[in-house]
Amino acid sequence: KPPGISSNQAVGFFKKLLGQKKGGHTGTLDPGASGVLVILAGRATKLSDYLMSGKKTYIGEIAFGACTDTQDAYGMVSETSDAVITAEMVKSVLPQFIGEAEQTPSRFSAIKVDGKRAYAKARNGEAFEMKPRRVTIERLEFLEQTGENRFLLEVVCSKGTYIRALFEDIGRALGTCAYMSFLERTQSGNFSVESSVTMEEA
Repeated sequence: KPPGISSNQAVGFFKKLLGQKKGGHTGTLDPGASGVLVILAGRATKLSDYLMSGKKTYIGEIAFGACTDTQDAYGMVSETSDAVITAEMVKSVLPQFIGEAEQTPSRFSAIKVDGKRAYAKARNGEAFEMKPRRVTIERLEFLEQTGENRFLLEVVCSKGTYIRALFEDIGRALGTCAYMSFLERTQSGNFSVESSVTMEEA
């Protein structure tokens, strides 16, 4: 999936392309994110629950110095910090996030709350709480520094993990604020970006 479209829009594209009435996917990718989106059409939609249980791999850029209401680059800045973060500082806190943990998803997520998408309720200014969920971070690796206060990380995690929430938590662990400035899903279960096709190639 390219950045700029929703996962449901990608599903709609392939339903039309394949001439199928039924379609779905095995895990939402944020509109601003790119990468592997496993799309199911026709009778294959019955495999959704089975395929959704696979672990996911992401490469994301964490940007320190600001928090946003959506925890990514598309939201409104809600907090800023002058702290300068080094690669060594980032590496020092990563181990504490590996393993099982309680994670509170963003209010701007696709999770349904009382039958309505959380992001829709948040955009309407409705008051509601997001319930924490149990997630597992299997691997969290430092890849490289991409600029001042910006670093690429690779994350291998369970389904339902929100990378933008993880990145904000990493910022808090360093006594500052952070948001997710870039995200690509490189693997979803047994499906990798190398074996995927773009919408143009399809």
